[in-house]
Amino acid sequence: MRAHDSHRALSRAAVAGGGLLALGAALQLRHARRIATDPARAALAEPPVGRAVPVRAPDGTRLHAEAFGPEDAATTVVLAHGWTESRAYWIHQIRALSADGLRVVAYDLRGHGDSDPAAAGDYSIERFGEDLEAVLASCTVAADRTVVAGHSLGAMAIAAWAEHHDVRARVAAAALLNTGVGDLIAEQLLLPVPSVAQALHRTIAVRGFLGSRAPLPRFSNPLSYAMIRYIAFGPTASPAQIAFYEWMLIASPPDARASIGIALSELELYHALPRLTVPTVVLAGESDRLTPPSHARRIAQMLPQLEELIVLPRTGHMAPLERPEEVTAALSSLASQVGAAGVAVAS
Repeated sequence: MRAHDSHRALSRAAVAGGGLLALGAALQLRHARRIATDPARAALAEPPVGRAVPVRAPDGTRLHAEAFGPEDAATTVVLAHGWTESRAYWIHQIRALSADGLRVVAYDLRGHGDSDPAAAGDYSIERFGEDLEAVLASCTVAADRTVVAGHSLGAMAIAAWAEHHDVRARVAAAALLNTGVGDLIAEQLLLPVPSVAQALHRTIAVRGFLGSRAPLPRFSNPLSYAMIRYIAFGPTASPAQIAFYEWMLIASPPDARASIGIALSELELYHALPRLTVPTVVLAGESDRLTPPSHARRIAQMLPQLEELIVLPRTGHMAPLERPEEVTAALSSLASQVGAAGVAVAS
């Protein structure tokens, strides 16, 4: 190739590369503007800061918990978030419930948020159950005036806790939100695949998704946003809601994320449900790809005291973010029943 032809080819490549960079920058700017101008963004700004509650798990792992609302409130609601989230995930519920005069305790699961990584790298589901017991003990909750609620992994922690503890000695009601307690990848959750491809689907789900240690983008971008929206959210989720969760996902340590993902792939806790012997609300999203409503229905059938099964239409895996009013109402109703029962007993 002659020199001037080579220079011409390099010039064309440079122009094409510059065009792609400009296009990428324009798409990123548009993406950022969509988030910034989303009306839902204001309500997700500046998560409330509570009073620190020191918690030490039985294996020595330090957990970060915070209490909100009146310290002397009659009723306490304890909130356990899900995989790759943090206590800030409950931003809507913390604000609304504490404003209604309830004491709210939210904590970061081991390996999440401001809690320490698991001692000895133990991220088994049983450990998450023991962590919940440690939180309940540290918060000095009154058993007849306490509601415990968990989202996804947080709800699994409740089931794991119930298997080995006297539930009524700690709480009076429970809520299991967007969760499953077994067979999490047996159903075609992320991709519609034929039955002959189930083994491949399991391998992809465990190694490529649940157990991945791959680094995540350092900030939200159109591609990561689209993937998260497809996997975790329903059709009506707003840009700010998705970006709010993405911020927590990006902050989650890869080792903890992957270790917990592997533990989730092996989860089997249906046998523990009969031990959850308090009124329990089960809530699912109609469009949840990770824990479809079929999981909620099976859980509901096995609970000794099902209070209500709620399936929210056009809602994905992130109901507390996507449908904050409905989730808050369900928790508030449980808290009201617990409070009323406590007053009746006292009188």
